[in-house]
Amino acid sequence: MTWSGYFDANATTPLWPVVRERYLEALDTTWQNASSLYHAAGAARRELEGAREELADALGIGQPERIVFGSGATESANLVFRHLAAKSAPDAKVMISPLEHPCVRDAAFDCFPGRVIPAPLDGSGAVDLEATAARLERDRPVLLSVMAANNETGALQPWRELGEIARGLEIPYHCDAAQWLGKMPLDEFGSVDWLTGSGHKFGAPKGTGFLVVPEGIDRLRGASVGGAQESGRRAGTENVPGILAMMTGLTEAGNLLSQVSGEARDEFEERILRSIPGTRVVGEDGPRLWNTSMLVLPAFSNLSWLTRLSHLGFQVSTGSACSAGKGHPSHVMEAMGLSPDEMGRVLRASALWSAGPDEWSGLAAALEGVWTELCQPSGEAREKRRLRL
Repeated sequence: MTWSGYFDANATTPLWPVVRERYLEALDTTWQNASSLYHAAGAARRELEGAREELADALGIGQPERIVFGSGATESANLVFRHLAAKSAPDAKVMISPLEHPCVRDAAFDCFPGRVIPAPLDGSGAVDLEATAARLERDRPVLLSVMAANNETGALQPWRELGEIARGLEIPYHCDAAQWLGKMPLDEFGSVDWLTGSGHKFGAPKGTGFLVVPEGIDRLRGASVGGAQESGRRAGTENVPGILAMMTGLTEAGNLLSQVSGEARDEFEERILRSIPGTRVVGEDGPRLWNTSMLVLPAFSNLSWLTRLSHLGFQVSTGSACSAGKGHPSHVMEAMGLSPDEMGRVLRASALWSAGPDEWSGLAAALEGVWTELCQPSGEAREKRRLRL
């Protein structure tokens, strides 16, 4: 199955056919409440715990009991910050990178108002290890939170090194791995204290995700109450079919990693830089996800580009889908040094695993066609009228 023209995979992904098959099967065979005591529910419980062990093994976590299944990365990130806010001193601080997803950023500012410290960045948009270490030692926050890969730029962060720095200072480390999982090899995440992930980013159903908690956390303070599921750490009946489908999606995405690379994306960017003069690639000087390209186009609003590309059958975005419809400037773009004018000319293309050279070439040709159209007198006139409205 192909999803031609879809370049918004960092926002969400379609179900893999094998995931849909597993999901439908599980809806028929493991629909019972895993907390019930009769025999049929025991099968659902065994499948649930098997998925927990499978995920722990994939992540390199030695204790499956550290995994709490939930509805996604947003819920999980909120649980992290609410728990720490409830158990910490009133003047406790947290440190997050300026590039974090809104689910982390908003949770941090909501739970620690006026007490959020920004992690310093280097010139490429990555967290500066030396400066961050010095600030951690000086300010002693109760948490360091830095994502593994950015959803807007695709920039990879030095999360392993940050984990080591935080561990040496005895500061808990949270890593939002939503964009890493399924797109990059599953490295050793066992040393990360708090880890969050979301199934719909790697071909699994929406409403599935997980939280990895530090060893010894028996109860999450600030979490919802009303049930003893997930060892008392997350109330609510477990979505066993969704969890099983999530694990199938993670496996399927991992199986395809040997077939993907950033080569087609790089060729796309080189072509656009030649054919649309004045275009800039955000984050090109540092390591990025193989599927992501954020462009600052030389002229015309990104909505004009997006609308025309959509009519041509291409689905791209203007940044984070969680904030794109709200009209707010992207804090990620601000942190990367973009001006308000440049932010209004940004497009992000994020490909699925199935996108190869032909798909990227097709997107390049479409962009070139839109550029030609917008540069025509009639196109410029329409753009000026739109800006006056």
